[in-house]
Amino acid sequence: MIEEVIVQYQRMENYLRSGGAVMVPLVLVSLLMWVLIVERVLFFRAMVRKNMDLKTALEHMRHRRMPDPARYGGITSMLITRFQQRRSGDPQLDQFILDETVLGLSHSLDAHLAVIGMLTAIAPLLGLLGTVSGMIGTFDILAVFGTGNAKGMAAGVSEALITTQTGLLVAIPGLYMKGFLERRAHNLKHRVARAAYYLRRHL
Repeated sequence: MIEEVIVQYQRMENYLRSGGAVMVPLVLVSLLMWVLIVERVLFFRAMVRKNMDLKTALEHMRHRRMPDPARYGGITSMLITRFQQRRSGDPQLDQFILDETVLGLSHSLDAHLAVIGMLTAIAPLLGLLGTVSGMIGTFDILAVFGTGNAKGMAAGVSEALITTQTGLLVAIPGLYMKGFLERRAHNLKHRVARAAYYLRRHL
């Protein structure tokens, strides 16, 4: 088992070295992108678990009760909690406060999605940069040695192909996950807007 891990590690190390200097920012972009994706997945999952229904939310609002964190933890509970912390007691002013709370929640649902999209766009560009760098290295070897240095030419072509492949391997799953997270955010925003509309009628 340990030997297999060592072999896989050595293969990965050789792969990264073959890709040249561009592989370092590509790995960093990939790590940052997946950290943000996992954070958003966990956040959206928490927003749909232990969610309170609209009637319970209305009862909490009417009696000015804070939701019990051990019992409720979804997006509706967060809406009620933030609204209760800021409400003034004036029905007309509270309607504006409720609307502002919805806007704040919608903004928090969109957090990091733009950064994830930017990272998925950067990855293939870095791969293209590695392609250009590898081909320049190949042409430099051709200029000095002609076609007599096949090993040097192969290293340049390998760098060009590996960086392109890595950029696409980072970008394609990232684009899929960005679309998936945007759909989850859209659904949660719709749920928040529906809850706010229901509560606003009873203020």
